[in-house]
Amino acid sequence: MSSVRDRAMMARAIQLAWRGRYSTHPNPRVGCVIAQGDRIVGEGWHERAGEAHAEVRALSQAGAEARGATAYVTLEPCSHFGRTPPCARALIDSGVARVFAAITDPNPAVSGRGLAMLRSAGIKVHEGLLAEQARRLNPGFLKRMTTGRPWVRLKMAASLDGRTAMASGESQWITGPEARQDVQRLRAMSDAILTGVGTVLADDPALTVRRDQLGDIGAATEPSRQPLKVIADRDARTPVTSKVLRGGNVHLYCAAASVASARAQDLAALGVGLTGIAWTPQGVDLGELLDSLGEQGVNELLVEAGPTLAGAFIRDELVDELWLYQAPVFLGSTGRPTAHLPLERMAEKVQWQVLDRRQVGEDQRLILTRR
Repeated sequence: MSSVRDRAMMARAIQLAWRGRYSTHPNPRVGCVIAQGDRIVGEGWHERAGEAHAEVRALSQAGAEARGATAYVTLEPCSHFGRTPPCARALIDSGVARVFAAITDPNPAVSGRGLAMLRSAGIKVHEGLLAEQARRLNPGFLKRMTTGRPWVRLKMAASLDGRTAMASGESQWITGPEARQDVQRLRAMSDAILTGVGTVLADDPALTVRRDQLGDIGAATEPSRQPLKVIADRDARTPVTSKVLRGGNVHLYCAAASVASARAQDLAALGVGLTGIAWTPQGVDLGELLDSLGEQGVNELLVEAGPTLAGAFIRDELVDELWLYQAPVFLGSTGRPTAHLPLERMAEKVQWQVLDRRQVGEDQRLILTRR
């Protein structure tokens, strides 16, 4: 049984875990609190892959006061040697008496084993406290471990009449600076950003996180890397002079027959990763692409693409969250739509559920999921 105090301690652990929202990739975001009754004697969060886990940081702060204490951790403590020793063993050696784990780790190398180790050592283990809040910390990690695919966020910026650009293609700065800053933070939370070659050719985006545009990120750990930049480009048409290629860390998905082309090899010479996958008359095989990104350890994928690729993700029901930034402007009936979806009857409409709605500067931000 959990008490009000237990819930408060786990809530604090979840708050700590969020501090790693820009920096833990590809590891999950985890927070830990060590308490003696109402008094917190140690707390910590996982900051970066390869560095100490949340439990180890909290135990280091608690020192000898960990003996007989209760540990609150947002994810089951690991039981295996990875880049760091197992946290379950560290908790056992510290002498803690109880452990509350919000959720079980779905990683097959861990799942249930960490809690079993604790129980075998005589530690009282409680599962499920604030589980739903803890799951929200790591939707991508949880999905990749259970399905092999990343969590997909589709980002759109549109006018009141649902347009992303003028008919000429002119599109810059539909939304205001506050919304653009919010998108930078969304990028920083992502392991990878996907776009199509059409967007590369039309807009020449960099697809980077610009630290000077993130603003004050509070107690969050500073981002330590750029997301992987992913391009869906059947014929390897991405120009070698594209901004997206600057700084490297680019992976291009093309048709299998295009991998050996001169254009593809020019890109490979610049350090671009190349993978040949299936393409259909409707476009890239998104399922195969997502499987490949999952194999590369991508937990959270941000799709910033034109209407064709965006429409394909919606059509194939592969969007976990739709982030729509709506500006208080009209771009006119000839402007470009947010997504190409050739629907003809009301029965074909794609219904969404609003998860969050808020004002970001002069723009409205909606986070939606498919009904």
